[in-house]
Amino acid sequence: MVEQHTPRSLIVTFYGAYGRAFEGPVPVSALVRLLGAAGVDAPSVRSSVSRLKRRGFLLPARAADGSAAYELSGEARRLLDDGDRRIYGSPEPSDEWLVAVFSVPEQERHKRHLLRSRLAGLGFGSVAPGVWIAPARLAEETAHTLERLHLTPYVELFRGGHLGFAPTAEAVSRWWDLAALAKQHEEFLDLHEPALRALQSGPRPTPEEAYRGYLLALDSWRRLPYADPGLPRELLPADWPGDRAAAVFTELHTRLRDTGAEFVDL
Repeated sequence: MVEQHTPRSLIVTFYGAYGRAFEGPVPVSALVRLLGAAGVDAPSVRSSVSRLKRRGFLLPARAADGSAAYELSGEARRLLDDGDRRIYGSPEPSDEWLVAVFSVPEQERHKRHLLRSRLAGLGFGSVAPGVWIAPARLAEETAHTLERLHLTPYVELFRGGHLGFAPTAEAVSRWWDLAALAKQHEEFLDLHEPALRALQSGPRPTPEEAYRGYLLALDSWRRLPYADPGLPRELLPADWPGDRAAAVFTELHTRLRDTGAEFVDL
């Protein structure tokens, strides 16, 4: 399998992994060098940065030497901070659920589509039309997202336990497509477990090798904690591959992230 990494996604991943540690805005020249090390050519970097600027993710600025640079918008920082808790955190066990119930007038049905796509993007499962569910620990992030998109007038959030009538594990298998989620974990393992084995048995990578390997692994991994919102382990199949995928990413992070930062700082 050949993994696809888009330039725009890699830039977002770079800012999440390393860009926030810069003293001030990241110069365009640094973006070109650092994304070039991950296989992105300069024109693609510049065009992707322009698209991220139009979306309000990046803001034009000046580096300390006066050269062109980009910094994160306040909204982008909040998105990345929320993402940190997903990407690097370990879900705390809980039997509580967050339920989102929404109703959108027909004349605003485009917002209905937006609500569905954003809730799905946060990892919610679908219980029924207009009723979505997720682990309760996602309440704060969900509120941030709905507020940012001005969707709170259409949604009510509830928190509580599942009282029936089907067993909760059976219900979870209806609310989420567990086979599709398992396949995503397996694809991550197919691509990145061999890289981890090579690190375990081979020489220590150079800073550039570590940077490239970490950026690509993180770009793959960061979508998984959103597709799979950390469902209680006892409600998942016994051979669930998410545990192994998380362990592989955690070790890649430990072995590569800080060494890669040495290349970023050159």
